[in-house]
Amino acid sequence: AKLMEWFDYVDPNEQLKLSKALSNLRLTVSGSAPLSTSLFDQWSEISGHKMLERYGMTETGMILSNPLYGERRKGAVGQPLPGVSMKLVDEQRQEIAPGVPGEVMVKGKGVFSEYWRRPGETRASFHKGWFQTGDLSVEEDGYYRLLGRLNQDIIKTGGHKVSALEIEEVLREHPDINDASVVSIHDNIWGEIVCAAVIPRTELLSDDSILEWSKDKFITHKRPRKSLIMNDFPRNNLGKVIKSDLREMFEKLSE
Repeated sequence: AKLMEWFDYVDPNEQLKLSKALSNLRLTVSGSAPLSTSLFDQWSEISGHKMLERYGMTETGMILSNPLYGERRKGAVGQPLPGVSMKLVDEQRQEIAPGVPGEVMVKGKGVFSEYWRRPGETRASFHKGWFQTGDLSVEEDGYYRLLGRLNQDIIKTGGHKVSALEIEEVLREHPDINDASVVSIHDNIWGEIVCAAVIPRTELLSDDSILEWSKDKFITHKRPRKSLIMNDFPRNNLGKVIKSDLREMFEKLSE
């Protein structure tokens, strides 16, 4: 994301030189966090390559990947790798049909056996031999698309379950927004409300303009109710957004 942001501001001649250099890369891979479709498109435009997106965890190793040769589907983390068994389940741990969001459950030789000296946490992480990842996904034509962490990116508002990642994708379509990160806070009426932190692309952006623009882009329960314009998001050493810090910021604003 930082490279894309920098690329927009360099001299056109430098852009051409950089694009030519990037075109010589053999393979570009994305992991650690879901890649936004806008970044996928930007990278393809400046480098001529389609990013290979994949998915894994410390506990499982790599379990899903788009193919090296074949369709690399935008917005998807790919298909199960050889030797990996996967299924999506509902809250009762019943397997669900394609196209329906569910928690990712995985088996395979690469899955860890236990958390060191934490037997209680180990038992809670498995169900009948399947590791419960805590990630929500949907399978479409054999490709899996991540919707977020069940305890972080799934917002329960007005009786609906909403993916924070999907709201972020729409917010990035705003011409004055460079990046977005969505969290929720408690609300007495809705249960939880959607809160959007954004990094501006221009100085024209305001909290009021974000909320007004959102009225035409989201149905009522998905619409951000609060917004916060920031120079950057709080991040960990891997560059991941620390959403708990963002949530605290919104809670303080609501006091």
